[in-house]
Amino acid sequence: MANLPSAAAGVAPRFDEGRPFSKKTTKASKLSFKDYGPVLTLIGLALAFSVLSPQFLSIPNAQAILESAAIPVVLAVGITFIILQGSIDLSIEGVMAASSMVVALLIANSITGYDYGWLAIAAGPALGVAFGLGNGLVYTYLRLPSLIVTLATWFIGLGVATLLFPGRQPEILDPRLTMLAISKPFGVSYLACFAILSAVVGVLLQNYSKFGRMSLAIGIDEKTTRLSGNSVRLHKILAFSFMGLLAGIGGAMISAQLAVGNPTAGQGFLFPTISAAVIGGTLLSGGKGGVLHSVVGVLILEVLRNGMVQVGVDPYLRHVIEGIIIIGALVVGNWKLRARTRVVK
Repeated sequence: MANLPSAAAGVAPRFDEGRPFSKKTTKASKLSFKDYGPVLTLIGLALAFSVLSPQFLSIPNAQAILESAAIPVVLAVGITFIILQGSIDLSIEGVMAASSMVVALLIANSITGYDYGWLAIAAGPALGVAFGLGNGLVYTYLRLPSLIVTLATWFIGLGVATLLFPGRQPEILDPRLTMLAISKPFGVSYLACFAILSAVVGVLLQNYSKFGRMSLAIGIDEKTTRLSGNSVRLHKILAFSFMGLLAGIGGAMISAQLAVGNPTAGQGFLFPTISAAVIGGTLLSGGKGGVLHSVVGVLILEVLRNGMVQVGVDPYLRHVIEGIIIIGALVVGNWKLRARTRVVK
């Protein structure tokens, strides 16, 4: 009988036999010296704005930054795993809009007679999981580009939200939802606390779960990962389902903040979420980065926006400055990796 092919003959080792692909590649990427770019950018922005505005480093302003970063952090945790795999999800805004409307119409409100309490709040994330699962199944089984699949889902979500809209915004009357944004037991709202918790869960998933290791391995070398005997399809579906869950939670969070149901609730969250992940050092082509990196990217954007408001930058000029800072952060943080850029799957 011929000898079994060895690793030297081109057969990759299994990732699930207790011998990870590489501790340096399958372990979650941590903020080390080689990731100094985004961290230094964040520190530099904070120092610059603290000089330009005495109020910038105040506790109330720090709390305001955390509050504004709550939903983007939750979304960035989800998108990180998809980008690590080398894919993309553009359906975030549509999923958030549909989830926001479902929550607002099922909880006690000024339009319908429904009052399902916590079940109504859970309906938003549940709908998000359904959208995410649909994205993953269509993407993996029909082998369509994730960009096209999720773009279509974006429009489907917006269409569902528009169809559910009763003609005027349903005012949310149940304090169990609105108090999540109003009550601040630790100086910040429950929504901000949940964002911190979601970041911690994301780091734990990336560091200590097979899902996290496989997401990184798929981005590094999908073919080798598949040949090693691991289910690439399963982990892709899990990544999109997880993103759907967090987008659904984001829809419920925005309903808590606005205290109404809004079919445009997710507007403006998609590209900042993707930008934050990339600015923090999560490579769009996959295989590098992590949850901590994406959280740093979110903080860079929020500190930048808050600081420009503090120093009174013209609203029309803010977009220009923001774009310049984003490009600068990308150049500094990803200069050595520019040769790896390839088409996003």
